[in-house]
Amino acid sequence: MTRVIVYSTALVAFMAATAMTFASIFVPDWITWSVETQDGGHFTKTVGLHRSCSSTNNQCQHFPQYEDCHGTDRYFCSMWRSVGFMMSFAAVLELATLVAYVVVLAGGKQKRENGWKVLTFLLVLVGALQCASMAIVAYLFDNDDRFFVGWKLDKSWILCTVSWSIAIISAALISLSAFVFPAEDGYELIPSERYYGN
Repeated sequence: MTRVIVYSTALVAFMAATAMTFASIFVPDWITWSVETQDGGHFTKTVGLHRSCSSTNNQCQHFPQYEDCHGTDRYFCSMWRSVGFMMSFAAVLELATLVAYVVVLAGGKQKRENGWKVLTFLLVLVGALQCASMAIVAYLFDNDDRFFVGWKLDKSWILCTVSWSIAIISAALISLSAFVFPAEDGYELIPSERYYGN
């Protein structure tokens, strides 16, 4: 049976993973290009799920742009927008998972005995969505002509990778603990027994 300490530890780790997910969505730093100019200056361009920023004018613009979504680049636009959708959906599921953690932890022994199944399902779903998002960005980075020498996968991509890894590891450990740990000691009266016992 999964114990309170297991759920509590997994909850703390998952809260960190959720924060990483939101950071990876809002920080435009999935892929970065950095180069030294001939006059000793430094030029940086970062690409996020919804914005692209340049050090030239210190401004960000919507990404992908209109020209990225027409002609031969349409596949890139579709795939990049799919990543944005999947990450946003994963973030919503993470919030639902946090609620599920609270319900299981506050629900008593019976919820802890059976709640691991729902939590494991949600964690695996979150992990799968984020893993797919990470893989698509890595594929585009390796195969799209716009990412040439000097570009690299950066902070937001790493945050996404760490986040889905925490979700999958948490799911595995919660499932394992459900079978490894013995039942909790003691007996909690159900509401009807409390009523008739008095």
